[in-house]
Amino acid sequence: MRILEFNQLESFISVVKHKSFSQAAKEFYITQPTVSNNIKSLEKELNTTLLDRTSKDITLTEAGRKLYEFAVELINTRDKARHTIMDHSEKIEGEIEISASSIPEQYILPYIIKDFLSIYPDVSFSVNHKDSKNIVDDILEGINYFGMVGAKYCSDKLEYMGFYEDELVLAVPDNERYPWPAGEYVDIDVLYTEKLIIRKKGSGTRRLIEQRLSAKGIDLDDLNIVSLAESNEMIKKMIELGLGVSFVSEISIKNEVDLKLIKPLRIKDLNLERSFYFVHNKRRTLPPAVEAFRDFLSQWRYKNH
Repeated sequence: MRILEFNQLESFISVVKHKSFSQAAKEFYITQPTVSNNIKSLEKELNTTLLDRTSKDITLTEAGRKLYEFAVELINTRDKARHTIMDHSEKIEGEIEISASSIPEQYILPYIIKDFLSIYPDVSFSVNHKDSKNIVDDILEGINYFGMVGAKYCSDKLEYMGFYEDELVLAVPDNERYPWPAGEYVDIDVLYTEKLIIRKKGSGTRRLIEQRLSAKGIDLDDLNIVSLAESNEMIKKMIELGLGVSFVSEISIKNEVDLKLIKPLRIKDLNLERSFYFVHNKRRTLPPAVEAFRDFLSQWRYKNH
């Protein structure tokens, strides 16, 4: 049996990532037939079909899914070995493709990237938006190996590293209907008199709210939920228009509070503090650029840029 070649594995990984032979060819500056030949050679060598080409979208077969995990591990290990053995003056470079849930993606990650690139200017970022549950599922299924989430989902395969402390507040319109000063603590009974806008299932924010209210004997079904939303920006706009109130991250409404469009309130005896986490599969090797990013993140602190 011949040894599997790295260029074949890289072509395979790229086709899976982009779901496209042509995009994989562009990534490596080779022709599409070369990519196709690399995949065919892999399939011939392993005597199996790796990609289902019968449907509109390119999908992995069961054998392809198994190989994909090993392929990413092999490429990451190769890159890590190269970086470790070569002169330490070698620059950290390459693309970091990271999936992040709503709040980290929109309000925290841009600051992290700015600070990181000031140290590692030869790294680029590709950011995908997914909710926390989908990010964790992708990691457990071997589709991705790391991401940024707003909730922990327990598994012995996962390792979480907190990088930002957050608090959810009850965001209400800043008008005469809500006479309390910003940051005031109000009775939990106020929730029964308000129209509530909440995130859809899978959101780390939604999961925290459900858990903390449940500990107080309150089920979301007991409240007047008028809208489910995926977008934090949509939720903020609905609050501004007086369509309801919502629990949101305090950092996400900083501008609206400054403009006196939204007012943050807190609920008495309801702890809504939480952390955001960098999560990864601890059984898999991370590429050197991602390891550098994780190490940087462990020391990073939010500054009011």
